[in-house]
Amino acid sequence: MSYQSWFEAHAQKHKSIVYKLTKKNYTQEQIIDYFDFDNMIKEEPDFCPLYKENKKCHAMEELNCYLCACPNFRFKDEGIKKVGEKVQYSLCSIDSKDGKQGEYGDKIHQDCSKCRVPHLKSYITKNFDLDWKKIMKKCSL
Repeated sequence: MSYQSWFEAHAQKHKSIVYKLTKKNYTQEQIIDYFDFDNMIKEEPDFCPLYKENKKCHAMEELNCYLCACPNFRFKDEGIKKVGEKVQYSLCSIDSKDGKQGEYGDKIHQDCSKCRVPHLKSYITKNFDLDWKKIMKKCSL
């Protein structure tokens, strides 16, 4: 699956959940709280393939899934640039100290597994929008 196809599919899943919650008159805080990992594995088991294994994508106690993916992540399915003989497909726009570039054969992808930034409630609250794609608008290059 390409980055772009995942991005579009995920945006639809996110939109569907937010629509359901806004129809119930959830406040911003209630919507953010709904996306808490422990709630999501029970209420939205199809939102993430890791939910079926009760597995978190990041090792942190309070993981919020509202920003599954990060507004600082950048990708281009055709490749961003060549680095020697390899092609870089993704990167972190803020060059987070907790991220790194992973090499997989002749491909380079951003490894965000140690970065917690987009899963913190404070970060989500600061960057909140009901439309996930608006928050993520700079991701696709």
